Amino acid sequence: MGPAELVELLGSGFSSKPDQNVVVGLSAFDDAGVIRSPSGDLLVQTVDFFTPIVDDPYIYGAAAAANALSDVYAMGGDPLSALTIACLPIQQLPTEVLKEIFLGAQDKLQEAGCELLGGHTVQDKELKFGFSVTGIVSESTLMMKSKGKEGDVLVLTKGIGTGILATAAKRGVLSKDAETILHQSLVHLNRQASVLAKQFEVRCATDVTGFGLIGHCLDIAKQSKVGITLYAEQIPILPHAYELAKDTKNRAGGLYRNRLFVESKIHINFHDDSLLSLLFDPQTSGGLLLSVPSDRVNQLVQTLLENHEVAAMIGELTGSEIQIKIIR
Repeated sequence: MGPAELVELLGSGFSSKPDQNVVVGLSAFDDAGVIRSPSGDLLVQTVDFFTPIVDDPYIYGAAAAANALSDVYAMGGDPLSALTIACLPIQQLPTEVLKEIFLGAQDKLQEAGCELLGGHTVQDKELKFGFSVTGIVSESTLMMKSKGKEGDVLVLTKGIGTGILATAAKRGVLSKDAETILHQSLVHLNRQASVLAKQFEVRCATDVTGFGLIGHCLDIAKQSKVGITLYAEQIPILPHAYELAKDTKNRAGGLYRNRLFVESKIHINFHDDSLLSLLFDPQTSGGLLLSVPSDRVNQLVQTLLENHEVAAMIGELTGSEIQIKIIR
């Protein structure tokens, strides 16, 4: 649950007191909080943890780290430090498994240049693992959901489908090739994509996670007060995900909740249940969704591709009516 959902759950009576040092707080509905320190630096703060979505403990740890770091990258920040949050079924899990989880996370944090300072663990019946991450961002490069402009082009930096693949893996029907693709996507950092977005003066972004691609598009539409048109054929999909989506048993429950949440705001001119399922599929450690000025988008996409990142122009910001049109 993000800050926006927390506020909605608790109601209008719950809010933080105004503070001149809060740059991005609860009311902004963004990916992370931003506060100005006494020295004038802007600190980015976020927290994320989840239950295992893969069997490999090393990959699980690395994915948890990449997922937590992603919110900082989505704000245009550079992660500085992390604190572990872990709920551990000590009696059920061998020490070697726990060690692999922490090693995977540590390696990914080191790749990000983020220092692990400590953390807190509790015993629990169910394994949960993640991080609280603190980063730093310049006010001139801060990226927020509210800074999209009509005419901007939407660029996505990872293929979608991790929820479908992970559900298939839990059912034991995922091939080794598809499993490798899932693992690679989960642990890939959004670091380079964020750096290049800042270089090309992108000011509107979010990362695609539990609310699915459409849910996060709607976040940008609401906060930037624009409409969005998505071109379904241009949206990158992880290999094997489309075929697996045809079997409803490979669709996580969150997919249907995501669809219900945005149904009144979307307009679709085609019927392809598998493709639509992928657009609502909850993602873990998904890519960045960037709203890019049209005069810079081609060069940014080319540069992303040259740096071995996914870069797909999937839609555009149109008009002022808050809605999502999906066309094929």
